[in-house]
Amino acid sequence: MIPFPPRSAIDYRDGKIRFIDQRYLPGRLEIIETDDFRVVAKAIKTLAIRGAPLIGVAAAFAVASYARIVVDHPDAVKRLITSIEILRATRPTAVNLFNSLAIMQLALESAPVEALVSTLEYAAIAIHDDDRNRCELIAAAGLPLVPADARIVTICNTGFLATAGIGTALGVITKAFDAGKVSEVFALETRPLLQGARLTAWELIQSNIPATLLVDGAAASLLKRGGIDLAIIGADRIAANGDTANKIGSLQLALACSKFGVPFYVAAPFTTFDSGTASGEQIEIEERVATEVTHFAGKESAPPGIAVYNPAFDVVDAGLITAFVTDRGLFKPHYSF
Repeated sequence: MIPFPPRSAIDYRDGKIRFIDQRYLPGRLEIIETDDFRVVAKAIKTLAIRGAPLIGVAAAFAVASYARIVVDHPDAVKRLITSIEILRATRPTAVNLFNSLAIMQLALESAPVEALVSTLEYAAIAIHDDDRNRCELIAAAGLPLVPADARIVTICNTGFLATAGIGTALGVITKAFDAGKVSEVFALETRPLLQGARLTAWELIQSNIPATLLVDGAAASLLKRGGIDLAIIGADRIAANGDTANKIGSLQLALACSKFGVPFYVAAPFTTFDSGTASGEQIEIEERVATEVTHFAGKESAPPGIAVYNPAFDVVDAGLITAFVTDRGLFKPHYSF
């Protein structure tokens, strides 16, 4: 099997999609290879593939791969439209998924029959390469914000496991570390699925970046103690007024930063800005199954019958955000996107 490129979570070759099943990290590195869009849809829904930019890339590859299978069917276009609808229904919050599938549907509707596969593969690869390039531009835009010997706090996972490139928030951190500007990164564990503990911590160790893991509830105490230079997170959707949906726990981190005077940055590609959504109140927040909270490591950890509130995301008010770090440079909140 051809190995992945360095710092990569997904690959597409000869009609096959290969991706890291992130549910098993850091215990084991399991790579799935498939040409079945339903496998990819399930992987997105179950968080085997996750991260707003990455699920958009994965969905695009899934459509392109399926085109090879159905290209000779008389109802190929209808079948591909169905695959797009199924992929679109996997998760509701991250706008990148819908943007990528809109591009794929437009490519499908404009493709000549004899060039159906090549047109869709070209579109999917372009989505992948575009996100990878945007990651580099985000990192470059964020680098001047990081002071010397910086101590940085972040939540969830925003590195190569979440994108097609080096990452958004974690991409900024990685570039700053490579430039000799980072002394320590504090990664919140990110309950209930521990994306910070399992994934961000793993990426930081892979990159030899000094890191400390802490529970989500310890963030305010860390910030109150002083010595943290900045917080930086990613985003799943940014409304027109700057309200930002990101992994649950982002709001409490932003509130603590505001209280203790720590700059709070959001790093995201411009594709994550949604001008069609006026404010955070209009962002649909995914609620996930109760067992993610009532069970730990496969064992019940809460009394049977307890009610559970398990939103996957919360919304950070624009007024709590110091600036957006994007592939088009820095933006202040309350600008019209």
